[in-house]
Amino acid sequence: MAAEREFTAASFNAFLNEKKLMASRCAKCNAVYLPPRPLCTSCYGADMEWVELKGRGKLTAYTVIAVGPMFMNEEGYDRDHRYCSGIVQMEEGPSISARVLEVDVKHPDAIKIGTPLEVCFLSRGEGESKKTFLAFRKTG
Repeated sequence: MAAEREFTAASFNAFLNEKKLMASRCAKCNAVYLPPRPLCTSCYGADMEWVELKGRGKLTAYTVIAVGPMFMNEEGYDRDHRYCSGIVQMEEGPSISARVLEVDVKHPDAIKIGTPLEVCFLSRGEGESKKTFLAFRKTG
């Protein structure tokens, strides 16, 4: 159950494996944090609760990457096959960095700030080694 999980990266990743985008919310001031955190930096409260986000937001910043980390190279990304990473501001307020799909990485100037996005989950591996990554794609 969500209420029993600690507010850690491991818990956040476990929720991603369940295809849930979860954040922490302060019960005192209602500030929402993504990725989740155990303490509120607005009112310094420690009474946090899990909240599932709708998964909709807008692109506020991005970069197209040609030379990425090794695990992205292993997925086939390189100078000729680029990918986009961006900052997405969620409808609920917080922002998070994630991969952005379905944008024209060959023409980065065509990618527009404010583009509406929705969450999607990219799963890699099987069984115990399965890991799910957060990504967003254009809505509609």
